Amino acid sequence: MTFPIRFLYLLTLLLSAALLQGCGTPNATVKDKSGRDLMLLGHDPVAYHTMGKPMRGFPEMAETFEGKTYYFLNEKHRAMFREAPAKYEPQYGGFCSNGAPYALKLGSDPTEFEIVDGRLFIFGDILGRELWKLDYRDNIKAADEHWPRIKDAGWRGQTLYGWIFRVGRYQTGVGLRERWAKKYSDKPLGYDTGGRWRNIVTKYPGWRAREGWSQPALGISGEDGPPPGTAPQGYVAPWPRPPRD
Repeated sequence: MTFPIRFLYLLTLLLSAALLQGCGTPNATVKDKSGRDLMLLGHDPVAYHTMGKPMRGFPEMAETFEGKTYYFLNEKHRAMFREAPAKYEPQYGGFCSNGAPYALKLGSDPTEFEIVDGRLFIFGDILGRELWKLDYRDNIKAADEHWPRIKDAGWRGQTLYGWIFRVGRYQTGVGLRERWAKKYSDKPLGYDTGGRWRNIVTKYPGWRAREGWSQPALGISGEDGPPPGTAPQGYVAPWPRPPRD
């Protein structure tokens, strides 16, 4: 797609998003039944570090930090978070860590994660996670450089801006998949992302995980889906996941 055509296409998406739902929240949040801006669909941010897996927290065991609400498994985890929230919060507002290197704020699935150097990285889906791992050190460096500038921007507006005015190291999804195919020819990435219209205009970050698009539905902990205090079943890859180089 040439730049003028892409510009017009994304401008149409931007105008549609503005008319329908505005520029979006600055973090990958959804409203819980109490009206709070909930992160990670209610998964405990400390459990990733202490238990090595996503765990559904309890709504009554909540903590709000800088306008973002988190649920926890127990009082110990909540106390650990209160003492050092920056240590446990997901990077880049909980948005996909494979979009952040390109100044995009899009996607969030609490079952797709990596912990690197004590930092929690969340991804929009298995595609984001596995493609990020192709250059994860460079991706972290680039995302860290962009994040202070885009931190407070609404996710829809920032994502569309980032797609139109691409950063210098921008890599397309097609290009990244081609690189993946060359490296892991026996491990196809067949996940259906739902398309740009849903992901930018009519839906919200985390909708695929919450509603169950191409994967089991997580819902919001304490409201629907598996019960609090359990480890949810996310997307199951049709092959063993390769280790990070």
